[in-house]
Amino acid sequence: MRRLLAIVIAASLLLAFSVIFAAAEMPKGETSVSEAAQGEKNGTKPQDTAQGGQVYYLNFKPEQAMQWEELAKAYTARTGVPVTVMTAASDTYEDTLRSEMEKAQMPTLFQVNGPVGLRTWRDYCLDLSGTALVEKLKNDEFALKEGGQVLGVAYAIETYGLIYRKDLLETYCALPGAVISAPEEIRSFATLKAVAEDIQKRRNELGVKGAFTSAGMDSSSDWRFKTHLANLPIYYEYKAGDVNVSDAIQGTYLDGYRAVWDLYIHNATCAPTLIGAKSSEDALAEFALGEAVFYQNGTWAYDSLIEAGLTDDQLGMLPIYIGAPGEENQGLCTGSENYWCVNRKASEGDISATIAFLEWCITSDEGRNALAHQMGFVTPFRTFGEEYAADNPLQRAATQYLDEGKTPVSWSFTTIPSETWKNNVGAALLEYAQGTGDWKAVRTAFVDGWAKEYQAANEKGQ
Repeated sequence: MRRLLAIVIAASLLLAFSVIFAAAEMPKGETSVSEAAQGEKNGTKPQDTAQGGQVYYLNFKPEQAMQWEELAKAYTARTGVPVTVMTAASDTYEDTLRSEMEKAQMPTLFQVNGPVGLRTWRDYCLDLSGTALVEKLKNDEFALKEGGQVLGVAYAIETYGLIYRKDLLETYCALPGAVISAPEEIRSFATLKAVAEDIQKRRNELGVKGAFTSAGMDSSSDWRFKTHLANLPIYYEYKAGDVNVSDAIQGTYLDGYRAVWDLYIHNATCAPTLIGAKSSEDALAEFALGEAVFYQNGTWAYDSLIEAGLTDDQLGMLPIYIGAPGEENQGLCTGSENYWCVNRKASEGDISATIAFLEWCITSDEGRNALAHQMGFVTPFRTFGEEYAADNPLQRAATQYLDEGKTPVSWSFTTIPSETWKNNVGAALLEYAQGTGDWKAVRTAFVDGWAKEYQAANEKGQ
């Protein structure tokens, strides 16, 4: 797995900005000889367009909404095929998808987050076997399979951890009596804890409000903790048991989950009692303004950080440590919960148009530039060579840990049995932080809730 991820990440490191969509308007069905030649160069031949079909994409990522809309316009201008992009608001994708699937014009293209999402939407997922989407994957590990069929294809490989302000952390390292002399010395929870607590004590001296940004628990931010942070104890339990999914969680590593949560909320820019009203925008602003040194988030946050005024030289990323055995050999959390699915209940023309659009996205100059450079995706397709590699300090950090032989932390959270489980864990975390609940409630939501939701989900799927 580590070697595979190294190939993927090293082959296509993120972001380069500014892609110009050069597309000429033409009546539907009309293609000149010169335009046909240009179409072949860009991966679209006249016969590739699906006459009479259209594409409706329900996009999961609000941060790439504008780029998807521009790419859709470019494709329509080139082929005459109508492409509509609708983007669900943050944390509302499942509800939006459910609503849209009940309409006469359903999405022809949507996404699931992995095996659990597939269980909900498998009846709508077309078998993509034999399409360029599958044939051009670097490894079939990025194909979401069931019963010999390929029902989804990953399109973005992402990484998350503790993003840190290099300038602030290096300033701290230069203070007399600092716990570390360089950021690279943070290789365990014990060291992270010692550094964070010392920064918190010396925050006035350093000119910050806290070691960590606020652990916002509103709907725009709580996923960072009820899902992404929760991944760590799940991952280590799976690793110890040599499994990839389980109908029951024992909670073996929940003490580590508690330890890092305590570290976050007691060494932050605000009191623990205030995090219920804090948002993702608050955390981003605190980090950009230099009010905090550490910010749990991922490579997808790079654009927002740059737009907020930060520079590449100010950004680094560390693994999230929870005190697990052997964590000194741990890398960043790397994986995908972004799988394209084509709606098999759409019309034949719309299905053909949707597949043609996706194949154009991963083979044409315009499509690859948009995905790699504008949207900043690290993709798992062989069609993305070095010219479509993107480069930013967050992605370089992921590659560096791989080069050092560190093992990436798999995205085990894609096996979480339900959104209800996440919400219950999040609610318990918040009450614990506010002092209105205890850690026992978090453990109950985590362990007992897993078994209950897993059973309910599988009964529903039968």
